[in-house]
Amino acid sequence: VLSLALKVIDELKDYANTHFANEEAYMESINDPELPLQKKEHAAFKTKINEFKIDDSSDAAAKESLNELIKYLVRWLYHHILSSDMMIGKLEAKEDEDPFAFTDKYKTGIEMVDEEHKKLFEIIRETNDVINTEFVHDKYDEIMRLLAELKNYTEIHFSDEENLMEEIGYPGLEAQRMAHESFVEKLVTIDLEELDEIDDNQQEYLIDLINFLSGWLINHILGSDKKIGEYMREHGIKEE
Repeated sequence: VLSLALKVIDELKDYANTHFANEEAYMESINDPELPLQKKEHAAFKTKINEFKIDDSSDAAAKESLNELIKYLVRWLYHHILSSDMMIGKLEAKEDEDPFAFTDKYKTGIEMVDEEHKKLFEIIRETNDVINTEFVHDKYDEIMRLLAELKNYTEIHFSDEENLMEEIGYPGLEAQRMAHESFVEKLVTIDLEELDEIDDNQQEYLIDLINFLSGWLINHILGSDKKIGEYMREHGIKEE
């Protein structure tokens, strides 16, 4: 059993390397701005699996160490797909569109959800404005404050949205929870301390970051949240 497990892990290493290389090559071919972040996440995954050593002190210890690895891999995979892979090749806003405007196309028809989405758009817009303003005192501190506000409000919104879905018996609740968790984790792991190492590309890094945040929110609203409103209308459920 131990030898079979190790063989499977070796196969996983090889396939992960192949998949990541193909994914990164595709992202490079379409000039996807998320490529640097993807490379960083892929590298973290490869480090984790390459450094794994099975505890062969006993059968029970070996089983436990393998279970821990599997839990990590499953968690990493769904977070990575939901927070990063879903953004590959995302559509860019049309030139005549304001990418930070909460328009009718984003409305779910649920007043509470729409008002909270509107607030998220406003925080992202404010962050973008600070990023693109040259003469702002303590610009770095202000960006950090806004990202913290975005994280806190996002957590409040996701909690409110999940409570609503639970109340109405929405069948997509668990998938939504996983998507929400992955996005919050993405916000938590944003490390602006890296700006000190980025030097001349700080502005580009911040712009890519805000584009990711707004792009994820837009895709999530259009691809997932609007379905909640559709479900409520189809089943005659009124908002309280």
